[in-house]
Amino acid sequence: MFTGIIQDVGEIARAEQRGGDLRLEVRVQKLDLKRQAIGDSIAVSGVCLTVVAFGDRTFLADLSRETLALTTAGSWRTGERVNLEPALRAGDALGGHLVSGHVDGIGEILSGSSDGRSERFTLRAPAELARFIARKGSVALDGVSLTVNGVQGACFDVNLIPHTRQVTTLGAWRAGVRVNLEIDVIARYAERLMSVAS
Repeated sequence: MFTGIIQDVGEIARAEQRGGDLRLEVRVQKLDLKRQAIGDSIAVSGVCLTVVAFGDRTFLADLSRETLALTTAGSWRTGERVNLEPALRAGDALGGHLVSGHVDGIGEILSGSSDGRSERFTLRAPAELARFIARKGSVALDGVSLTVNGVQGACFDVNLIPHTRQVTTLGAWRAGVRVNLEIDVIARYAERLMSVAS
């Protein structure tokens, strides 16, 4: 599990196709890789990846076809900046909300505008996920825990405060950008319980 509180912004050092799958090498800046071990999970722009090897200030991870189909990871290129968060450890502060790192789909930024010192963005969710997004609920976008400010159909709004724009990749958001979207885990389980009960 993760919290959606980004601890580092890294970059894709290498992306290598391997029989339909993808192996990524991710370079970190501040993340202490000495605290990580092979088999540990690190969320990369919201995608939970398993560390399979380490390099010099880098870690390697393999991405399956399923992951590539449901996330933006298939379009990542060398030099692309990515949000990084290691898995939550017992005793860590839960500053955002519970995030699994299992991306549900890809959202698209429709527009952005100034809102005081913040930036307000409108995004469109895939139609099948829209019912899980509620005003004042939580979503994870590219791994960042955000509060939903408003909802209209499949579209929803979030505000980015200056700090979030400075310490994540979200400062580069603009219309047309595609983002990894994870709905709130509680909404996912509530929907499943209701479908089994009916």
